[in-house]
Amino acid sequence: MHQRQKEEEFIQETMGSQQSMIEGVIGASPAMQRIWSQVDEVAKTDTTVLLLGETGTGKNLVAGIIHRQSARRNGPFITVQCSALTESLITSELFGHEKGAFTGATNRRIGRFEMADKGTLFLDEIGDLSLEVQARLLRVLQTREFERVGGGRDILKSDFRLIAATNRDLVKDIDEKRFREDLYYRINVYPITVPPIRERREDIPLLIHHFLKVFSTKYGKSLKIRQEVMEQFIRYDWPGNVREIENAVQRGVISSRGGFFRLPSLGTAHTHDAQAQGFKTLEENERQHIVEALRRSRWKIHGPGGAAEILDINPSTLASRIKKLEIEKPRRRSAPDSP
Repeated sequence: MHQRQKEEEFIQETMGSQQSMIEGVIGASPAMQRIWSQVDEVAKTDTTVLLLGETGTGKNLVAGIIHRQSARRNGPFITVQCSALTESLITSELFGHEKGAFTGATNRRIGRFEMADKGTLFLDEIGDLSLEVQARLLRVLQTREFERVGGGRDILKSDFRLIAATNRDLVKDIDEKRFREDLYYRINVYPITVPPIRERREDIPLLIHHFLKVFSTKYGKSLKIRQEVMEQFIRYDWPGNVREIENAVQRGVISSRGGFFRLPSLGTAHTHDAQAQGFKTLEENERQHIVEALRRSRWKIHGPGGAAEILDINPSTLASRIKKLEIEKPRRRSAPDSP
């Protein structure tokens, strides 16, 4: 009863912390509080912002918050995913093109520079642009003037605020001649580094409960999460960051039965503790030991030769541990039909 009470207190305590959310971005850790302070500081200006951080950390969400808290909030927020487009396509996307500018250009197309007038232009993964496109981008940032592809001498102007993001080390790319140094200094006016999940583990319970609520509602389930399951989530390093947490919780909700969330497979290469050296937790050893006893007893718990006798514990105690550890008997494969 005491353990059950502790679990209920844990559930209520962590779920009650979900109030730490700003426009869809969850985080109450000191690292995220610094981000909110920087966002509040720079959003009021028209300064160019460079968002740095690993894939999946939520740089695009931070960019959106900066726009919505700025004086340009009523203007457009235009996103360009630089890594998703070829060099020829990115040029047409940014600058636009005139009818007949190239094969397939059957109509005039307005580019993203033009669309972002009086608003914000967000260049996601700017480090993936080619050197040629970087040079053309630099000219636009210097003058806010550009030409559509095939536009002759028609000079267009656009008044936009730039926010750029990258998961690359741009200083290293400059040294290796993959990124222009002059462009780097043009965009690196106000850098904000969005931390990976492993550097803000305090936020993991908030994220887990947020996505648990989202996917439980989506799949029509009502699930709680046990303390030991949450602790395993916290120990994991989450190389895919928030995006990976979202996917893991969705998998777990889909496979969960009963009233408690079932821990999905997270892999073993990214665990923050002795597990990184191949050392298993007490719970993992207990689970493995019980499964082996059940296998030897052919999943018989009671009586002579049963798993309880092998483990030298009371059968009701073993049954309780099996339920708590969510150990299930493997299902037999049905035999193929005879021809």
